[in-house]
Formats: sequence, C-alpha cells, structure tokens
Amino acid sequence: MDEPCSVNSPRRVLSFSKNRRAKVSFPDPDNRASSSSGFGVSGEHGPKPSEVYGFVGSITAVVATVIFIIWAYVPDCWLHSIGIYYYPSRYWALVVPTYVMVTIVLAIGLYIGLNFMATPPPTSLSTMFDEFSREQLSGIPSMDGDEQPIEPISDIGVDQINGIMFDNLNMNPA
Repeated sequence: MDEPCSVNSPRRVLSFSKNRRAKVSFPDPDNRASSSSGFGVSGEHGPKPSEVYGFVGSITAVVATVIFIIWAYVPDCWLHSIGIYYYPSRYWALVVPTYVMVTIVLAIGLYIGLNFMATPPPTSLSTMFDEFSREQLSGIPSMDGDEQPIEPISDIGVDQINGIMFDNLNMNPA
C-alpha cells in the first residue's frame, strides 16, 4: 500500500507500479484504523437532520413569500385566467403583516415591563444582600513572610467600596 506510485482515494487504493500489474484494493469498512488518516470511509452517511430541516425551511419560506406576493399584487383577472378562483380576500394581505408587527411590538413591551416589575427598587436592601451573601471574616491570622493564607470568599461591603472610590474626592475639593 505504501508503494512509490500509488494513488490514495477514500474508496480504494490504485497502484500504478511498472514492476507489476495495476491492482485495485478496497479497504475494510470495519477497520477504523485506516480512517484516522482522514481518507477512510466515515461511519455516518448522508446529511445531518438539522441541515435538512434548515434547507426545507428556507425553501418553504421562499415559496410562501412568492405565493403571498403573487396573491397580494396580481389582479383577479390574471388569477382567473390561470384557473385560480378561490383565494382569501385581499384585506388579509394588509391585516396579517400588520397584526404580526403589532404583536411583536407588544411582546417586546410586555417583556420589558415584566423585567421592570421583577426588579426590586434601587432603595431595596435585596439589591445588596441575599441568602448567598457572606460577611468578611476578620479573625484570620496573619503570617510573616511571603506565605499569606488565601482569604475565604466573601462580599465586599458597600461602605468599603464607597471608601475606596470616593475618599480621594473628599480630600481634594476642586
């Protein structure tokens, strides 16, 4: 198989050696070691279901859009001439897209309103403390040298944050 004049193919190996006749060999599909090189036969054949659903969905959307545009803009006499006599009123060509747009705007407004209702007011202490809050421990022994223990995880108090952020402003009145 490793002859100097052989051609590798995913399906077979052809040998074009001048010393002997051309030989065609088919790899064993159960042998997965040969598939690790990238030329073996894969175990899965055909497209993935998600690709098929996406393709069918995109084709369906295009066909539905073309049918909608034809129904909305082509005059009645043209539709009658090709044998189409039953179709919905043209009123629905304006109403359905309008209803869809209004529904989307109302859904976005409802979503924003529900988020405002679920959020506590800024003056509520629940925005700073909850059942998972941890107070900082002050009884940690300090060790000399470079070996300092890692402090346990805790929340930093609002008074400490304000002190770090705004103490410089109080010292330098501008």
